Amino acid sequence: MRVTTKGQVTIPSQIRAHLGIRAHSEVDFQISDGQVVLTLVENPKKDGKNKFARFRGILKGRLTSNDWLKATRG
Repeated sequence: MRVTTKGQVTIPSQIRAHLGIRAHSEVDFQISDGQVVLTLVENPKKDGKNKFARFRGILKGRLTSNDWLKATRG
């Protein structure tokens, strides 16, 4: 398995299926006895990568996405 210049590798499909890893799943890496252990994070914290989730829907019913684009781009 090759590592990209960005440090990325593809998790084989058999391992993803075994752990239940899907697109946008949160995973964790630990070093244990000189080996790297990959685990699925069952309940990812909301303040991590999804820090804007609490703002979703606050403008609901006011302006559409197209309205916002027109207003900000002229």
